[in-house]
Amino acid sequence: MLKSLIISNYALIENLEIDFPEGLIIITGETGAGKSILMGALSLLLGNKADPETLKNPEKNCVVEAIFSNPGDREMRDLLVSEGIDADSDLILRRLITPGGKSRSFINDQPVTLQFLKSISGKIVDIHAQHQHLLLGESRFQLSVLDSYAGNGTLLKKYSEVHRLLIEKETQLGKLIKEVESIEIENEFNAYQLKQLTDATLKEGELEELESEFKILSNAEEIKISLQTISSLIENEEFSVIANLKEASAVAGKISSNFSSANELSARLESCKIELKDILDETESLAESVIISPERASAVEERISDLYKLLKKHHLSNVTELISYRDSLAEKIDNSDMSKEAVEKLKVEVDILHKERTKLADKLHSIREQNIEKFSSTVRSVVRDLEMPYAEFITKLEKGDNYSDTGYSTITFLFSANKNIDARELNKVASGGELSRIMLSLKSILAKGIGMPTMIFDEIDTGVSGRIADKMGSLIMEMAKEMQIFAITHLPQIASKGVCHLLVYKEIEDNIGTKTLIKRIEGDERKKEIARMLSGTKTTTAALANAQELLEN
Repeated sequence: MLKSLIISNYALIENLEIDFPEGLIIITGETGAGKSILMGALSLLLGNKADPETLKNPEKNCVVEAIFSNPGDREMRDLLVSEGIDADSDLILRRLITPGGKSRSFINDQPVTLQFLKSISGKIVDIHAQHQHLLLGESRFQLSVLDSYAGNGTLLKKYSEVHRLLIEKETQLGKLIKEVESIEIENEFNAYQLKQLTDATLKEGELEELESEFKILSNAEEIKISLQTISSLIENEEFSVIANLKEASAVAGKISSNFSSANELSARLESCKIELKDILDETESLAESVIISPERASAVEERISDLYKLLKKHHLSNVTELISYRDSLAEKIDNSDMSKEAVEKLKVEVDILHKERTKLADKLHSIREQNIEKFSSTVRSVVRDLEMPYAEFITKLEKGDNYSDTGYSTITFLFSANKNIDARELNKVASGGELSRIMLSLKSILAKGIGMPTMIFDEIDTGVSGRIADKMGSLIMEMAKEMQIFAITHLPQIASKGVCHLLVYKEIEDNIGTKTLIKRIEGDERKKEIARMLSGTKTTTAALANAQELLEN
């Protein structure tokens, strides 16, 4: 239940702090006094969109805080524990709105997301806002009412999770199939290119080696003759540079005993002889290695040409890049095979989820079918007690062609308020007052099953008066024996039935302006308020007497 509410700097409310008892709490006030402001502040606390324009003082924060007794159920406890919040104490919900429009939410002084705040508040208070009875014509709302009555909450949650996961998997599968199709279109061309590059037996540094070899082959004759000429100049039959260097070194050695400088000269000449002998050997070896082969030159030239064609075709600059491109093509083809495997695997998952969803949807529909007669009968009985003795209420349930997040069931509420008149679609035949009574009937039935600690009715009595209003008040009073009920009303018949009566009113102060206040009224003050509701602006003796009678009853 809602224990207390604190509001500061919201609309016409400067500062408001009030405690609430159990049972039926009535809230009244003249039109424009601020009852809707009170509801707005509470809705803000429960997760509605924040608007900085609602700040009374645009330079200060707006704060709405409420203390709720903890319902203590397992699901609530698990939610709180998951956020590191004390699950054993009362729940303190607080929402803060800054002048800049930023919003912060807290539960037991622990910062939480707005979505989490909504998930918690939705389990501890149910608000029936003005004109919400118009939802009665919506199939989704009608189905939610039947599901609540049938106790389908856990099953519906499980079904919704499977349905959501199935949609995700089907979306993934669709994207993956398109990717595979796209790859398949490319694969034939990629395979052709890969074969061409694979057949080319590419090697790192091959092009540079071939170009070097081709230079030698294309100039082999000239190179060979030049090397032979070098050898001939160093050593031939008529003249030997090496032999002359050897003789010169020996001559220098002979005079070294008398001319010390000749030792160094002899050593240098010997060194030149050795180096020149090494040059001669290498030159002769190189000359022998140079092969004059037009056939080999032609083959190398052709290989070089093939490599350059591949580089040009693929807009690459070297063989290393060609090898990398070849490997990437192979990887693409391998990935396409992996993607095909992933498609098949995902198809299996989707098929399993399809079967699971169908199974859960069948179970949901079956439970709904099992409950529609009892549900319709219960609603019909409650509605007939609200001054509609001949009312008919029928729930029409059918299997739809498509799945949604609530299954495949389609539902229609059929209604007739008059004797011997066939029931037709509720939203097409029911008046505003009849819709209000039907909505209250539904709320009274559901209240027993959903275990909601607090329920707020914001003018659920729209379109009714007199005996009907009295009957609705009695029904609300019965509901308040099981839970805390707030009833914002303009009808004295309902206002007289609460254990607590709160009056919303305005005050105008000089230099401050208008502000909305709320107070608890009892005794004569409460009687006068009910008399005002009976007679209007001028309170008559008859109205006071009538108010007293309503209170006594």
